[in-house]
Amino acid sequence: MTEQSSGRAATRAAARGRRRKKASGGRRVLTLIGWTAAGALVIGGVSTGYFWVKFDGNLKSVDIDAALGDDRPADVDNGSMDILVLGSDSRGGANGEYGRDDGGSARSDTAMIVHLYEGHKTASVISIPRDTLVTRPSCETPGGKTDPGGERSMFNESFTIGGAACAVKTVEKMSGVRMDHYIEVDFTGFKKIIDELGGVEVTTTKPIRDKASHLDLAEGTHQLNGEQALGLVRTRKSVGDGSDLGRIQLQQAFIKALIKQVKSIGVFDNPKRLLDLADTGTKAITTDSKLSGVKDLMGFASGLAEIDARDLHMITLPVGADTRDPNRVVPLEAESRQVWDALLADRPIPASATEKSAGDKGTAGSVVKE
Repeated sequence: MTEQSSGRAATRAAARGRRRKKASGGRRVLTLIGWTAAGALVIGGVSTGYFWVKFDGNLKSVDIDAALGDDRPADVDNGSMDILVLGSDSRGGANGEYGRDDGGSARSDTAMIVHLYEGHKTASVISIPRDTLVTRPSCETPGGKTDPGGERSMFNESFTIGGAACAVKTVEKMSGVRMDHYIEVDFTGFKKIIDELGGVEVTTTKPIRDKASHLDLAEGTHQLNGEQALGLVRTRKSVGDGSDLGRIQLQQAFIKALIKQVKSIGVFDNPKRLLDLADTGTKAITTDSKLSGVKDLMGFASGLAEIDARDLHMITLPVGADTRDPNRVVPLEAESRQVWDALLADRPIPASATEKSAGDKGTAGSVVKE
């Protein structure tokens, strides 16, 4: 049997079995929100019973399992873990300064699948462009009605129409990979977390002036506050080719800078900062119901210290320009399948998966030094 056919057989075998072992205390999430919010709880949440109750009261959760029932991919057991992380850009309430409120609905402005490999010491992160055209499955709306879904729907519409459960369902239908956890944060929460950290240091290789994101940075090194950090991860038109693919490159560069920052400023050695960060973080995020308590989040985050930026392999979902709409992209079927098969088999994503993709090709990511 060749190595390639052996890999396919392993993927099929994995898909038939249970992929995840019972989660241990080594759980961890590798994104900007999970790293800071959940990680802070490792020490901050154990100080007193008062803080346990306080932080539990801060948390918001969604019961994904109850919402989706059995209409999900198999939960295959190979020691890996998959987390869907969404950045919500609701324009209501405190987020209104970033645009007009279109009736209180929210969109998934940022979407990432974080795959933790067996042993949870390395990870792959797959960013999904919000303008990707997908076949959206039927989903229940917040009003209790059923939206039938359909072809050629923008990916971020799933969250707008059916919230977290619809976003998870859409990802699972397009990938065949079951999401073990879900984490969501909005604009205001993101800013507060960065401010609580004391900012994040980045070095820009050229000036960034973007009217849409309100960001104005000269070339050089900056200690970004929450407002500036949010502006950076939202910047699109003034970097690279001005597309969402370029913005994803900026987001990935910022995430690596953030991970380095958390490790370098001694967060875990400063009890007050940890408590403040845990308070801010638990108010800022929405999780799946399996992470709805401080104890669950502490277990989820306890191994974070082992993860470094160099342990992350970050890519954009393989996509190409849509032939009918130049402002949209579509998944490259064969290349995307390589990504999903790699996750199912808990193997590294092959380089061939991104060779023909329009993602990860631009210059936007080079604007921020890692």
